Parts: sequence; structure tokens; C-alpha cells
Amino acid sequence: MKTTTPNLPYLLGSTDAEHARLIRQAALLDPFTERLFRDAGVGSGQRVLDVGCGLGDVAILTARLVGPSGEVIGVDRDASTLVEARARVAAAGLQNVTFMESDVSDVASVKPFDAVVGRFILEFLPKPGAVVRSLSHLVRPGGILAFHDATWGPFLLYTASLPLRSVCASLIHQAFQRSGANMNMEIVLFRSFLEAGLPAPSMRIEIPVGDDPEFARWVYDILCSVRPQMQQHGLAFDAVGDFHTLLHRLETEAADAKTFGALVGLVGAWSRIPEDRSAQ
Repeated sequence: MKTTTPNLPYLLGSTDAEHARLIRQAALLDPFTERLFRDAGVGSGQRVLDVGCGLGDVAILTARLVGPSGEVIGVDRDASTLVEARARVAAAGLQNVTFMESDVSDVASVKPFDAVVGRFILEFLPKPGAVVRSLSHLVRPGGILAFHDATWGPFLLYTASLPLRSVCASLIHQAFQRSGANMNMEIVLFRSFLEAGLPAPSMRIEIPVGDDPEFARWVYDILCSVRPQMQQHGLAFDAVGDFHTLLHRLETEAADAKTFGALVGLVGAWSRIPEDRSAQ
């Protein structure tokens, strides 16, 4: 079953700088995503579809969970990104990962999957419930749907005590919001599973925090990636000052305040396809 869902352009772009940002971001997020997938039931020997796979970080993580007897197929609509994803999988020496170019709402497979997974993908779709329903028909009865997405409230909350970082957080939030992204995925994910006719998902919200410089780097990176969107939507960013010195100032601000940095909140949701599909 397919659903026609006109998707928004990926608001963070596909530049070399954005690709480097995604790889750095994956290093921060992977431990959380791995735990989510394990708890959802993703494991050895399974055939898994990774939707919106991008550069392949989630596919690589999942390939290690399913092992050599399993299989991971990553799907993305950006052909140039998939070229890099294939190169990264080859460099990692993984033989159980392949990629296909497709919109997530138009994936076709003759053989059912044991699981469909995704990270930071549904938040960019105008009708995530319709996409979840479409994807659910690719999964065998008893199989798994598991998604990791973002909720922005915690990020705004935990940057409020740092004036410069708070300004950056607000600009990032506004750029995402004005570009049509879903900002509160804890609500959207719960509803999406129900709209897809699935059992109510098990859910968790986690907030990565710490004093590692990579937390400041994440804020700087994502602000740079959304800068074209800020300009497009008329968002004034003079208050952040010189971008060339911004990263250093973000690091110094947190160190002087003796406080930690935070990423966006991570919303995990997973559910199983009913054994009796008529129950959907």
C-alpha cells in the first residue's frame, strides 16, 4: 500500500558541511538509538528497512545489531547522498547493507521486513501518520516499527541560562518551525502510530547533556546549516555576532557558567504489527 505524500525539501541541505555535521551528530546520537532499537526488539538475523537513511549512520548501526545473518536496506531520495552512504558502508567492511533511491512514501518490497526504523525523518514529513501506515504494510505480522525523532522543548529549556546559546536555540527553533517541521514529535509520533492502525507505541524521551565541547559544536553546526533558512524567512541573526568566532564563544560561555550543554530531546517510539492484521 502506497500513499502519496508531497514531502518538504530537507531544510538542512545536502552540502559537504552538512554531511560532516550529520556524521558528528551521529556519534552523539548512536548510543541512544542503539538502545532504543534493542529495546524495540531489533536483533540478530532480521531484515530491516531504514527509511530516510541519509549517509547511512543508522543503517550501519542496525547492520551490527542484525549481524551477518541479517540484512539492512536503506532508502533515501537523494542519489548523491546514497553514493557517500555506499562508500561508508564499504569502508566499514559491512556486507549486509544495501541502499535504494526512493521517497519514503513509495517504498516497494516483495519480501516483508522484520522491522522498519528511522531517525530524524518523520519530523520533516507533512503527513507522518500516512507514511507510518504505508510503511506498516511492508512489515510482517509481529514485526516492528521503531522511530527516533526530536522534541525541541527541552533544548530551549536547557539553553535558557546561557544567553548566547539561547539566542542560537531560538533561531534554530524558528527556522525549523517556519520551514514546516513538526516540532513536538512526542505528540506527533503517538498519534501517527494510532492513525496507522497500530497499537499505541511504547515511548521514551531522553535528553543528551554534558560538558563535552561537541555539545557546543552541535549548536554551532546546526545553526550554520539552517542559516539559509533564517535568511529566507527573514530571521535576524545579528545577535549571534561573527560566525567565525561563534563556536569559541559558545564553548567559553558554558565553561564560564560552569554548566552543561544539551541537544534536542530524543523521542523514541516503537510498536509491533498485530499478528492478526485485520486488527488494524
